[in-house]
Order: sequence, then structure tokens, then C-alpha cells
Amino acid sequence: MTQTLRAADILAQRLYAAGCRRAFGMPGGEVLTLIDALERAGITFILCKHENAGGFMAEGGHHVDGAPAILVATVGPGAVNGVNVVANAEQDRVPMIVLTGCVDAHDAEIYTHQVLDHRAVFAPITKATFTLSAEAADVITDKALGIALEGRAGPVHIDVPISVADAPSEDRGGYRPAASAVALADVNPIVQALSSASKPILMVGLDAIREDLSADVLAFVERFNIPVVTTYKAKGIVPEDHPLCLGGAGLSPLADRTLLPLFEQADFVLCLGYDPIEMRTGWQNPWDPTRQMVVDIGHAPNHHYMHQSSVNIVGDLGPTLRALMAAAPAQTWSEGQITDARAQLAQDFDRSDDWGAVAVIDAVRTAAPKGTIATVDSGAHRILLSQTWACDGPRQLLQSTGLCTMGCAMPLAFGVKIAAPEVNVIAFMGDAGFLMVTGELATAAEMGLPVVMVVFVDRSLALIEKKQRARQMPNLGVDFGHHDYAAIARAFGGNGVTVSNREDLMAAVTDGLAQTQTFTLIAAEIERQSYDGRF
Repeated sequence: MTQTLRAADILAQRLYAAGCRRAFGMPGGEVLTLIDALERAGITFILCKHENAGGFMAEGGHHVDGAPAILVATVGPGAVNGVNVVANAEQDRVPMIVLTGCVDAHDAEIYTHQVLDHRAVFAPITKATFTLSAEAADVITDKALGIALEGRAGPVHIDVPISVADAPSEDRGGYRPAASAVALADVNPIVQALSSASKPILMVGLDAIREDLSADVLAFVERFNIPVVTTYKAKGIVPEDHPLCLGGAGLSPLADRTLLPLFEQADFVLCLGYDPIEMRTGWQNPWDPTRQMVVDIGHAPNHHYMHQSSVNIVGDLGPTLRALMAAAPAQTWSEGQITDARAQLAQDFDRSDDWGAVAVIDAVRTAAPKGTIATVDSGAHRILLSQTWACDGPRQLLQSTGLCTMGCAMPLAFGVKIAAPEVNVIAFMGDAGFLMVTGELATAAEMGLPVVMVVFVDRSLALIEKKQRARQMPNLGVDFGHHDYAAIARAFGGNGVTVSNREDLMAAVTDGLAQTQTFTLIAAEIERQSYDGRF
């Protein structure tokens, strides 16, 4: 006898067909059918301690396997708890399917408890929002997946009424992924400009990471002897020890002092998947298309006006980049400017401190093997780490770059480890960010996740305190007590270590990465002013 499929089953099976294998969140009575359907379809539901952290865990898994992230939240407060991470997914271009349970429309007319218009809440921070119906569960899910993945990726919300989840439904033909849009313009004028360029430069962003263009970008860079700068999310698309790689950019005025003059000197600027949502004000109009050939290739047209271009090509990046390989290589940057720029950056971000924020980052990078995936929370440590943490491949440094939200590093790391248990994972966070998500240590302990966490313990919101001092304002609302973070870790069943020198830190990282059953938290005690003058 054929089992009758519920609308929730159709939705779950479509998500499974799209590659989804995990969903994260916290259940309520309104989503029990949905969670049951996910598990039946082969999608493991993972209980988190807060929906916001659940969304970041889902994102961490996406960065490993490429499948859309899934966040599940129940009616009312559960859904609203996810607003931060959904807004982050919208700004960081993460394909996320947000599933919320809701009170049936007819009940909402005569019942007020926890009744909330979820679609109105999520509409400004998603690419689309739907209400599931039993009659069109297959089409709605296909639309949601297609919209989440197409162009510049982002979150899509599906509200699932209680009765609809259980209602009989029909699958009318299997998951139908949306077709990829490719717009390959006439590249001959661009090829000619590249062939005659003496100072070409390349800016690579997140869209190139989504297309897995590492090999193509490296071949392009080496063929034309073209220096490459990346956004933080695109770090590692060219290994950062490569002589033509100038690292990431976006937040550090100290790095900008070296990088921006190169873009001003360039006669050919190629923006490949460059999404300026990661950048700060110094990167407004860093080049002039009236005197430079500026080619902007991306998944979306330039509606941001952070910069302008001579040519804006919208579509998949790979075909256009490969077409540009027809250009004839010229002698470029013949005066040694790129070697000089790399030397200047190395000097500006000197890592030889005996102790402090820089030493913490350098010691961990030295102890961590190649291929390690690092996650980092927002704060002063993120700016410094994003400049000094060397990536030998893409998606090796995960963070919140568009929204810059705190509390993301720990759950991102957990999501990576769940999706790829064989990968070494290290999370960096300030003590304030750690306190926001301390409860998720229980998730790590329950699942036996051997993640290493490094907490910069400076007893302050160091970046904000630094800004207060720069403006000669009094110290207000930025300091907090000194807590025993290592003891907190041990209380949750993990390893907890406090360090105050490089040698002990490196030993703790090595021991933590050797663990197979539990997490390690390393509390690195530093002075808050160790960031001064460093970025």
C-alpha cells in the first residue's frame, strides 16, 4: 500500500534532492510534523540552544558542501530569534531556506497567542517569502530553492501552517532546479584592453568562490602577471603565499594605505564576482572608469553605486574569465611594485610580537596545519586576523562580513565540523562574543565536536573602547568582569586552558586538534590596547 505523502514530506524530499542533509534549529509544537518529515527524507535535524546559532551552524555546513542551509524555527519567538542570522544570510549571500511553523489563517482570526505575521517580519531580509500550501508544496519548494541559489544567493522563507504540514499532498514530477543564467558579452574590446594593459589588477569577491573558480583565477593571474586582491570572504582563492597575491581588503585602513594606490595606478581593473557589501567607506569609488578600463563581472548588476565600471557583465563568471584568456600577455608591473607592496604589507602587519593579539593569531596559524578552516567573530580581533591569517585555499576563513554580527564564530565552526568531521576547525572570538553563545558549548559536548576555540580575553569590547579613546570620549559601557572561561568550558564537559604566552598557546592548539571526542577552549589573556596601531 502506498503511503500518503504530507505537504511537509514533499517539501523535505525536495530539499533532500537539492543536496540538503542537515537542518538546525529548536522545535516547538507547530513544527513537529516538519521535523518528522525532514528526518524521514534523510535530513538530520540538529537541536541547537538558540535559533540564531542554529542558522550559523547551518551556514557553516553550506560552506563545506555547497547545499542550501536550513534553519527551522517555531511560531512567534522562535521565528523572531532567527532574524539576526537571516539578515546576515541576506547580506553575506548565503542560500538559506528558513522554515517556520505558523498558526493556521482561520485560527489566527480568532486566536492571538503567539500569532505573528512571519512573512512581514522576514520580507525585508529575504529574497522571497512563501506560505506553504498542500496543493503546491512541490512548486513552492522548487521556487524557494531556485530563488535562494540564483544570481547572488540569499535566504528564502517558507511559512508552514500547522494543518498544511499534515495535509495530504502530491509530488508532480521531482525536484526541478532552476536553469543557470549565463550572459557572455562581446569580450573582444576587453581582450584588446587587457592585451595592451601595463598595470592590470584583479579584485575577486564572493561570487567567484561560489563558482569554485580557484584554478581559473590562478591560471589567469599567472598568465597576465596580474596582482590579485580579495574581499575577506574570497581569501584563499589564490593561495596567500603566492607572489602575486596581496591578501584581503575591506576593513583595515593600514592595508588600504598600500592597496588603494595600486588601484589608482592601474590601467585595467577587473572585478570578478566583487560584492562591495564587504567593504568600508575607503572603497567607495577606488578607481575611475573615465580614465581606466574597469570591467565588472558579477551575478548581479551594479545597483549599489559603491563604484562604477566601464563594462558590467551579469551572469556566470567562469565563461567570461576563460574568454579573456585569449588576450595576449603584456609586460606588466615591470617596476617591482607588487613585490614592494607585499613587503610593505608584511612590515605593516609584523607578527613578531612576544605576546598580544598579533602573537595569538600568529601562534595559532603556526600550530594549525594546512587546510585548517578558521571562523572568526566580529570585533577588533576579526580585522587583525582577516589581514594576518594566511589561507592556502578558498572557504578557509569564515565570518560575518556584510552584517558584521557578533556570536557567529562558534556556531559556524560547529556547522563546519558536523559537515566535515575530518577537517581541522578553529574558532576565534572575543570574550564578549563568546558570552553571547556560551550555551552552545552544550551542543558541542552533546555531539562530541572536537573544535578548538580561542577566546581573546581582554575584558572589554575592545574595538568600541578603541573608538572611544580615538574620539577622546570617556570609557562607558564597554568593560566587563574577568571570568574564568576555561572553567566554563570544563563545566560543559570540554577541555579548558588559560594561556598567556606563545609556547603554551601552541601546545594547547596542538593538543586540541588531536582530540577526537570533545572541544577545547583556550582563553588567551591579552591587554585590550594590543590592537592599537595594528590595523
